[in-house]
Amino acid sequence: AFVRAFARVLTDAPRDPAFGAEALALPSEIYIAEQLDEVDPDAIHAVRNRLRRDLAQALKSELLATYQAQAAPGPYSPDAQAAGRRALKNLCLGYLMELDDRASRDLAFAQFEGADNMTDAMAALGALANCACAERAQALDAFYAKWKGEPLVVDKWLAVQASSRLPGTLAEVRKLLAHPAFDIRNPNKVYALIRSFCGNHVRFHAADGSGYGFLAEQVIAIDAFNPQVAARMARAFDRWRKFDAGRRRHASAALERIRDSQGLSKDVAEIVSKALV
Repeated sequence: AFVRAFARVLTDAPRDPAFGAEALALPSEIYIAEQLDEVDPDAIHAVRNRLRRDLAQALKSELLATYQAQAAPGPYSPDAQAAGRRALKNLCLGYLMELDDRASRDLAFAQFEGADNMTDAMAALGALANCACAERAQALDAFYAKWKGEPLVVDKWLAVQASSRLPGTLAEVRKLLAHPAFDIRNPNKVYALIRSFCGNHVRFHAADGSGYGFLAEQVIAIDAFNPQVAARMARAFDRWRKFDAGRRRHASAALERIRDSQGLSKDVAEIVSKALV
C-alpha cells in the first residue's frame, strides 16, 4: 500500500516538483528516534534503508523517468521552479542509489562531473559518499582538488564525509582531523566535521560507544581554547537517556570523562552536569 501511494505521488510530482520532493522524502532517523520511548539507532537505520531499497526496486523505472524528465536543459537558473526540479531530480537519484548497481553509480558520477551548480554536485557527492564504491573516492578527491581554495565549500566536503552512513565513517573522520582542510581552532571546521558526525545518528550512537568516546576527546581538546564551541559540541549528549542500557552506559562514561577532566571550563561543566543529573 505504501509503495502504491508513493507511486501515485511520484506520478503527480512534476506538477509541483518542490512539493513532490518534500512529500516523497522519508522522515530522518533523528525524527523517527524522537517518536520512540527507547531508541535503537541500528534498527531505525536498517528499517529506513530497507524501505528506501524496497521503493527503489519496485519503482526503478518510474524514478529514473522522473529523474530524466526533471534534468532541466540549459544553464543553471536560481528561480523557484528550477530549484524544485533539482530537488525532485536529486531525490530520485538518492533512491536509485539504494540499488547499488553500476547504472545508478554511473548516473550519480555523471551528474557529479557535469554539474554546473553546487546543489547538483553536492547531491551526487552525498549519494556517492554513502556508497562503498570506487567512484566515492574519485568524486571526493576531485571535489577537494577543485574547491580547496574555497573554505566554505570545503566545509561541505568535510560534512558530507562525516555524515556518511558507511561503517568506517568514524575512522575517516579521525583521519580528517589531520587533513590540511581541517583546523580544530576554526569553529566552522569543527561544526563541519565534528558536529556533522554527531548528527550522523547511526554512527555517532554506535553500540560500542566509540562515537561518544570520540566526542568526549574533542570536547576536552576544544575546551582548552574555546569553551563556547566545546559547550555547543557537548550538547550532542542531551538525549543520551533515551537510548538502550548499553548506550546509556557508554554515554554516561563519556560525560563523566569530560566532567572529570582537569581545567574544565564553566561553560562545558554546566552542560555536562545538567546532562548527568
